[in-house]
Amino acid sequence: MIERNIAKLGFNIRDVKLLLNNHAHFDHAGALAQLKADSGATFLANPRDRSILETGHITLENSNDLLDFPPVKVDRLLHDGEVVRVGPIAMKAIFTPGHTPGCTSWNTTVEDHGRTLAVVFPCSITAGGNRLVGNKGYPDIVADFRRSFARLGAMKADVVLTGHPELADVQGRAARRSNDRPDAFIDPALLPKLVANARRDFESELAKEQAAAR
Repeated sequence: MIERNIAKLGFNIRDVKLLLNNHAHFDHAGALAQLKADSGATFLANPRDRSILETGHITLENSNDLLDFPPVKVDRLLHDGEVVRVGPIAMKAIFTPGHTPGCTSWNTTVEDHGRTLAVVFPCSITAGGNRLVGNKGYPDIVADFRRSFARLGAMKADVVLTGHPELADVQGRAARRSNDRPDAFIDPALLPKLVANARRDFESELAKEQAAAR
């Protein structure tokens, strides 16, 4: 589907030079091996998700049915805050661990009718079935989540594009923009709202697990 959409935009899959990822779950990384093989692109990833990406298997304690996916070779490891460039496009890697140890958010800027807009692609910030208390595969998960909430909550974002589109009504905004609202994607209050909601749900789940462990 991704390759069909690339072709629909008038590009060849071999035009793709870099592959980036936000985290190593099957629904976000499952197509990477095929995309890499078909494009010949260089794959960049967070070092803390490398083992999951290269084995296609998650060993963290998680109650969800996280499927295995085709392993993909990481060509180069990212550094926190690194800016990745292809031509005029510059994407900054922001490490926001928690959902996975290598969860990576991305930000960039775009020019729109004389305005410079900050665009953020936040990594998932839900507990996502991860065990929060006594997770032997991820002992620092709670501290990581809290640091990531603080970090994302302090970021400026005019436009937020989430990996799961329903979280930011991406498709609804696209429809409104196509009709009569050219600024439908612009909402500086959205990222703080998403972070606040995720932090609330996280602390609630953590309190439940802590109570159960007593």
